[in-house]
Amino acid sequence: MIDDVVLGQAFVPDGVELRLVQHGADFTILLEDNELMSTQANASEEALAVMTCEKLSNRDTPQLLIGGYGMGFTLRAALAVLGDEASIMVAEIVPEILAWARGPMKTITDGCLDDPRVRVIGEDVALLIDSAWEAYDAILLDVDNGPEGLTRQLNDGLYSVQGLQRAMLALRPGGILAIWSAFPEPLFTQRLHDVGYDVTETVVRARANNKGFRHLIWFARKP
Repeated sequence: MIDDVVLGQAFVPDGVELRLVQHGADFTILLEDNELMSTQANASEEALAVMTCEKLSNRDTPQLLIGGYGMGFTLRAALAVLGDEASIMVAEIVPEILAWARGPMKTITDGCLDDPRVRVIGEDVALLIDSAWEAYDAILLDVDNGPEGLTRQLNDGLYSVQGLQRAMLALRPGGILAIWSAFPEPLFTQRLHDVGYDVTETVVRARANNKGFRHLIWFARKP
């Protein structure tokens, strides 16, 4: 029997404790005692990137903003389908997350943080959104388990009417705000509509074999 090994802990600024746990060849990041992300269930995080990029297929030099590095599945999936002229900014406020990526999870990371198309910023993604004006073709958010501030209460602002309006201002015309969630939330869907987005909801599975939990991605397009 293989025991879990705790490799590190970190605290989200103004938020919760995270722990990196290894079980054999697999890694899990726990929020207290709850699984936040895992190398065993990452297909929906990859779908967040792949499906968003498919919706940007007519853009020659797409500019993406990814909120939260996590284990890098969304970033690596985006790099795999985007061309050399694309650029991706990754906002990650927990420095230990990046240290784990370059340390115990280096093999999984596979050099994605050093890709010339990638720029990593140690700032709150909300600050990058608020300071931008028609700067991004897509904003991908996977910083909580859904449209509420799970890892830190301040993240509630991202999903508020004002936060969604600021994201729209940061997007180029026709740009996509893509939000990953572990669960559906009809009230949030309505909020996206109320702000003026053209909204599509897509259900995706957590595992690549079309098994595991059902997750949801909102694709909200700016007119």
